[in-house]
Amino acid sequence: MTPHESYSTGETRGAQQMARGLCQVMGREISKGSFNTNIRQKITPSGTLQLPWSSINSVRTMAVLPWPFSSQPRDFSLPNSSWGSDMRHLYEHYNSQCEVETEEGEKKWGVWRRLPSYNRSLKYATGGVYLSKIIQSKARLFTRNIREQGAAFEYVMFVNKQEQKCVCVFQAGHLLEGPPGHVHGGAIATMIDTVTGTHATYLSGPVMTANLNINYRSPIPLGSTVLLTCSLDKKEGRKTFVSCQVTNTDGSKLHTEATGLPSSAVV
Repeated sequence: MTPHESYSTGETRGAQQMARGLCQVMGREISKGSFNTNIRQKITPSGTLQLPWSSINSVRTMAVLPWPFSSQPRDFSLPNSSWGSDMRHLYEHYNSQCEVETEEGEKKWGVWRRLPSYNRSLKYATGGVYLSKIIQSKARLFTRNIREQGAAFEYVMFVNKQEQKCVCVFQAGHLLEGPPGHVHGGAIATMIDTVTGTHATYLSGPVMTANLNINYRSPIPLGSTVLLTCSLDKKEGRKTFVSCQVTNTDGSKLHTEATGLPSSAVV
């Protein structure tokens, strides 16, 4: 087998997925027939994927990306030193249900799954770490743009496919102050939008928020940990109706409640 032949199966399919995803992000469409031929021509014997960027975002050079992709982005949903005891306790509670052990000693998926969280949505795509350095490289996800741990949005999300539910453990940092000593209402709305949108995406594919109604019941102390619980109400075509509640960690106090209508982003 020649070097060219060795990159005609799995590696080629991965490169096709990455490049096709990139073109979709940039608003271009490529016919599958011509795409397969073109991508094969861009994989070099050394295992490097070369993509022409002249027609994408006015970039007129050839970007050379290493293949296979191995760099892993930082996962912000994992515990760090800024997490308080309430945040860690709830994380461990749900994370322990992500994997269970059978009587035979085998491990399998549990009812909950932790969702990784990156500072750019692009990093969820194949080859996204490299693409994020090329496409608007200074852009950052709004809730993940602060370097200092614990200063702003500290959160982790878990989804339960069986119950069609999503929970988010959220610890509000000192940079999110609104009324003295309490969390800004806009920061709370941001987290509700993040959770409802993520849950709807998990259920229905890529969505964008069409409507979000929020009722603030009681203020959230700055630095405290709260639990956001999102549930599916119903689905109608491209529309996914969800509801969300923000409570203290044991659920005894309601801080905020909302209903959302994320709609399919595919036109």
